[in-house]
Amino acid sequence: MLPLLEQSLSAMGGRARLESIHTLQIKGFGHYYLIEQSERPDGPWIVRYEQTEEWRDVANGRRRVEKVERPGQVDRQTILSSAELETTRMTVQGREFPPRVMPADTEWLDLSPERVLLTALAASDLRAGGSTLYQGVMHHAVTFTWQGFPVRILFNADTSLPTVVELVRTYPHDTFWNVWGDVTTRWIYSYWYLEHGGLHYPRQVDIEKAGYPYRSFSIDEMTINPAIPADRLELPADAQKLGRKPPMEVESWPLGRPDRPTVEFAPGFVKVPGNWDVAYIRQDDGLLILEAPISAGYSQRVLEEAARRFPDAQVKAVISTSDAWPHFAGIREYVARGIPIYLLDRNEPIVRRLLSAPRSLRPDSLARRRRDAELRPVSRRTILGSGANRLELIPIRTESGERMMMLWFPEHRLLYASDLVQGPMPDGSFFMPQYLSEVRDAAAREKLQPEFVFAMHSPKTPWIRMLAAIDAV
Repeated sequence: MLPLLEQSLSAMGGRARLESIHTLQIKGFGHYYLIEQSERPDGPWIVRYEQTEEWRDVANGRRRVEKVERPGQVDRQTILSSAELETTRMTVQGREFPPRVMPADTEWLDLSPERVLLTALAASDLRAGGSTLYQGVMHHAVTFTWQGFPVRILFNADTSLPTVVELVRTYPHDTFWNVWGDVTTRWIYSYWYLEHGGLHYPRQVDIEKAGYPYRSFSIDEMTINPAIPADRLELPADAQKLGRKPPMEVESWPLGRPDRPTVEFAPGFVKVPGNWDVAYIRQDDGLLILEAPISAGYSQRVLEEAARRFPDAQVKAVISTSDAWPHFAGIREYVARGIPIYLLDRNEPIVRRLLSAPRSLRPDSLARRRRDAELRPVSRRTILGSGANRLELIPIRTESGERMMMLWFPEHRLLYASDLVQGPMPDGSFFMPQYLSEVRDAAAREKLQPEFVFAMHSPKTPWIRMLAAIDAV
């Protein structure tokens, strides 16, 4: 055993004390940031506050988490994890959503404060990792591999207690974190507390992910080795049934959705609805692709469909209209093929961050063969192409739409509104009337008179219907 690890085990209460922890019941509260949903990539981010109760079966790698979130009206969210599956059930404003089932992820169970030192001890490649200054204090490190991914623990040189657990891994089933390739997660321990029986345990954990502050959680109450009724940790039958079909990795999602057919707005102008929509726009000198969502793998299928549907047209560019990740998550594949990218000038930093994201663990086309991106930032109203499907790229420059572009198709009197039109819903309403008002104001500023509007999350809709929704607020 490394002396450093031996000292840390002693500082936390001893190896035997940690090994004697079989179950935990934890009550606490915290907050996390909706980094992927916020208006600006560098913050401020939308915040969610959560109150949590967790039953953790440390010995068998199972847990149950129940939490309430505010704002957002998440009445109840229940997460159940077994050794093979994890299921999430959620009730929002009284509406219960179908269970979401994913492969079990034991990341937190294996690297949590009560287990991480024991996990390190069990690693065959445990070694000293040098020293570094962190939080103004000298720290010594150990490194090891967990499930094929590198882990580093920083120990306070004065106290021997672990301060940081750092993991570098991929998230192939997560639509947001998959985008960023080799994601570095840091769990930062603080507010150490002497628990019953002599265990020293951090009652606050702050999480950084891919360089972003992501989550903070504080423990109110913790009970060591409580009796947990077996049924509290059992996966429901419907979740077990769903779990028999392994979920698809994000890179493998098929193009479009069977329940939402492709729509042709005009000859050579086709929208493909999906979880996030794309469109093909044929012009006299080539083919444009509108939006680059989901993943590099999804972009491969978009390009395959382009070759099938328009065999004699070369893809001349891709247009990404927003800094929100669904609009640019698949850009790396286009860059790997030398296809130019039109984007709003303000979004160049976040796109370059994506292009430079490390991809050593699961290399994509761009990681295997690096090439410079041909980015074409748009700072003012710009005409693109000729013919019936010519269009204009227009920065929106409103409060919610400050990092979005709209597209104006003058021959069709059709406006594309990026993310600012979402709906109509089944009851005829639209999401966020504020967004609608900004589309209206931007169109008026540019002296546009649309007959129809569409967006990534919205079908072709009469302009007057959107105006009526604003008036109804």
